[in-house]
Amino acid sequence: AIGLGICYDLRFAEMSQCLSRLGAEILTFPSAFTIPTGMAHWKPLLQARAIENQCYVIAAAQVGKHNAKRSSYGHAMIIDPWGTVVAECRDGVSVALAEIDLDYLKKIRANMPVNNQRRPDLFGQVTPITTVPGLPDDEWEF
Repeated sequence: AIGLGICYDLRFAEMSQCLSRLGAEILTFPSAFTIPTGMAHWKPLLQARAIENQCYVIAAAQVGKHNAKRSSYGHAMIIDPWGTVVAECRDGVSVALAEIDLDYLKKIRANMPVNNQRRPDLFGQVTPITTVPGLPDDEWEF
């Protein structure tokens, strides 16, 4: 299953955790980080979401100058559940490709079952809103 987020959602671990609990094996974050925040935060945030949820993270990223005041960092990445960057677009327009190995993901989750060891009794648990009119029963809104 794929969990979909966007740019700013990357900063909130709870959303990714909820998507993972709902069965996501891949988290996506198409983004347009600015150059300063991209240089400082982009890769560590993506790796954190991959590691803490034991998911692949696929992050498309706008790159280049949009106008006189805004430029995007780029550096689209694919990160495996161990936090290893398996593909990255460095500078300019490019394409990142990587194999998604769900058996590897299952092995990581079996060897370190962090989702089973979370302590919602101590730290709470974010859950999706399930009473949104018009959404099918198998779709979620946060």
